[in-house]
Amino acid sequence: MKLKLAFILALKLALLLPASVSAAHEEPVWRARSGPWGNLEVRTVYLEAPDSLLAAIAKPNSVTRWVFEQTTEAAVRDLILRCGVPAATVTKLLDPSRRIVSGNVLSFYPTIEDLVALPSAARAALYLELAKSPANEYQRDPVYILGGDLEDWLMDDGLSESQKELFRKLVWKRGDVLVFSDIQALLTLAKNSDEVRSTFRAVTRVRSLIVELHLPLKTDRREFLEYWSAGQTDAPSLTFLHAITQRRAPQSVDITHFLPSLMRQRAYTFPELELGLKGRFPDCHWTSLNFFNTTPKDFYLDTRLAAAQLVENYVTVEAPYHFGDVLCFLDDGEGLHTCVYIADDIVLTKNGDSILAPWALMQIKDVESVYQRSPATRIQGYRLKR
Repeated sequence: MKLKLAFILALKLALLLPASVSAAHEEPVWRARSGPWGNLEVRTVYLEAPDSLLAAIAKPNSVTRWVFEQTTEAAVRDLILRCGVPAATVTKLLDPSRRIVSGNVLSFYPTIEDLVALPSAARAALYLELAKSPANEYQRDPVYILGGDLEDWLMDDGLSESQKELFRKLVWKRGDVLVFSDIQALLTLAKNSDEVRSTFRAVTRVRSLIVELHLPLKTDRREFLEYWSAGQTDAPSLTFLHAITQRRAPQSVDITHFLPSLMRQRAYTFPELELGLKGRFPDCHWTSLNFFNTTPKDFYLDTRLAAAQLVENYVTVEAPYHFGDVLCFLDDGEGLHTCVYIADDIVLTKNGDSILAPWALMQIKDVESVYQRSPATRIQGYRLKR
């Protein structure tokens, strides 16, 4: 009996220790606002590109390059100084041995020491300038640390401690969101091919949400069914929705079960290589306009045809939005991005047509932080005509 009691006490202690050790890194969890969607609990998860995808994509090299187009050396010097780059660093950057001039295109090759020497405000100002050129792809399309929790993003990301330390030094703010652009600098610290692959995988990380419905249902059953079926009396998900409203024991259900079949299949995944055979990979518009379709319509890969579909077959709506509404981010009349409203402040989105852009559940504010071009950027809702 004493041995059994000692084992039980030891087991309890073993179970308690990991919780106390990891208390500083508790995974964030919160309750969504109440609504016809039911009682939802939200957690974060980080999606990373699978090895099969990474193996098929060319890796960036470890040489950091800044490209300035249609300019002169004197103009570049003035620009860098205006951004707040220290004069000593500017002198190093403009050293003839560390730059290449080809007509009116100037390429500079900063070292890790140069990058670390940049004050955070100067880095943000300079990288925003660099982002204006497609040649500076990692400033133009940086790694986003959504949610603002850098340590949460870095946890279990496969980077070495020296890489994490450098990452912390080189993050910058693009508007209100933390971003990272110096992927090449991280690669210089990789010691072998395995670490190169781990580094590349780490920078594909995208923060998504896991959303669970808590049962038994506490909201109006009729409103709940109407909400998640989007008013479709023949929605395939209705059978399951009816079933869960009858549950009485405390339990939870992942809301991806409520998504239409095509998007239920795509949620939390990266595009397969064969999806690019149409000339480009699915983007936000393909995702939004195919949300209720059983079989995807690939002509939505054409932005012009996608815009025509939105105008012809949807009506404009304002908040509060309903399940399946398309939210379009507009700036000066230009459509920047679309995503699909799910519940509370949660949307299904695919941020771009890159093969490294997964289908993810995100908060609206995080999507907005990626696509907000100016204070005039606004959201317009669209609802499919019935």
